[in-house]
Amino acid sequence: MNSAYTQYFQKSKVFLYPLLGIKKGEKYVPAETYISWDTLYIPGDYKFICIYNCKRTLKYKLFEDHAIKQNKHFESHFELEPGKQLYVFDYSDYKHDYDMFIKGKYSKFSIKTKDKIIKYFGKIGKTSNYIKSFLYPEDYHEEYAEALEVPIDSIKDVYEVCSIPNMEKETLIEKIPDELVQLKNNSISLDKI
Repeated sequence: MNSAYTQYFQKSKVFLYPLLGIKKGEKYVPAETYISWDTLYIPGDYKFICIYNCKRTLKYKLFEDHAIKQNKHFESHFELEPGKQLYVFDYSDYKHDYDMFIKGKYSKFSIKTKDKIIKYFGKIGKTSNYIKSFLYPEDYHEEYAEALEVPIDSIKDVYEVCSIPNMEKETLIEKIPDELVQLKNNSISLDKI
């Protein structure tokens, strides 16, 4: 690794999308991913939201049925407008990793989660090296100190080498479909019984 990656990138797409188990290289990939949706979902709800800008062609529906709707995390689907598909996934079985994600403590992910992320990005190449450095920063502290031209102790004190998620950028601001608001209200009412 010759340099530190300093630009912001959608953290949920890098750290949470691979947990769906969808193979890298699929024809259909989400245009955007989020962990919150305006006032509907907050990070404590453990949701992961993907938006695909795809018309629901036969090929896309086959992908959707196989990779998305049969996914054990799949919760709901909404077509926000023609050619804009929104999927909500429940990540409550990843609570620890999700909490560490929100705190920007990627090195604290479980080994199983780290392995899924590394498997998704592969073990060779520039992107793979960055991902490994985010998940195992102690192995890269010296390289980051050199790239950033700072004392190694400064890097060791911070420990993580990837910034925390920007919650504004990880929050979807989009009209919430009425049926989803109703569904959420009904589940809250049932929880109180």
